[in-house]
Amino acid sequence: MKKYIVLLFLAFSCMNALHARKGFDREIKQTLFVPKGTWMGGVSFSYMELTGDDYKFLVLDDMGGEGYTFKVSPYVGYFIKDNIAVGARFNYNRTYADIGNIDIDLGDDLNFNISDYKYLEHQYTASGFLRTYMGLGNSKIFGFFNEVRLTYGYGQGKTLSGTGNDQTGTYQTSHHLQIGSVPGLTAFVMNNVAVEVSINLVGLDFKWAEQVTNQVEHSSYRKSSANFKVNIFSINIGVCTYF
Repeated sequence: MKKYIVLLFLAFSCMNALHARKGFDREIKQTLFVPKGTWMGGVSFSYMELTGDDYKFLVLDDMGGEGYTFKVSPYVGYFIKDNIAVGARFNYNRTYADIGNIDIDLGDDLNFNISDYKYLEHQYTASGFLRTYMGLGNSKIFGFFNEVRLTYGYGQGKTLSGTGNDQTGTYQTSHHLQIGSVPGLTAFVMNNVAVEVSINLVGLDFKWAEQVTNQVEHSSYRKSSANFKVNIFSINIGVCTYF
């Protein structure tokens, strides 16, 4: 983790040194989009529910079960300078899946069955962010923004499979640390209300988890990555209020 942070710091230092040496002026004119002293705040949420009963899809037969995902994320920020805001964001995510039955038919006597499988997970995250704005030309309505986030997350989950005396269970705790960037577009639909569209760019990502199965077996999982890549499943649409 320290190695990745040092590499990122050196990369930013080199870019700043090159910029100071060349002194190239792109003639970008900064216009006032959101003034200093303004507060911003909002909340976004999403809900998805799936149910199936004897459903067939490709090699999957007799699919039956239900599940849902719920996510809510309030945030607040304050503009310390014109077009520059700092703030905090909190998130709660709950995922539940109950697979009653799935038959997998691959042909040539290759058949598999998954049944009586349940999964439940709660995840809490907190982020500190720095957001900068730039108006689209001289427009006071349309603009771009970029939000740099430092995020920590904690989650708990459990998995149950089987029935009766053949039931097994796994309990998991996880930790997540992430440094990323969130660019987006904003459009004011009212004087103090804007609609935003953004997408996550993951930079440094660390995750580690601990599992206990049947209160006896212990296992762990760790992952780390350093790469600015687009997460296509994280397109966000929300409403933000400025006051």
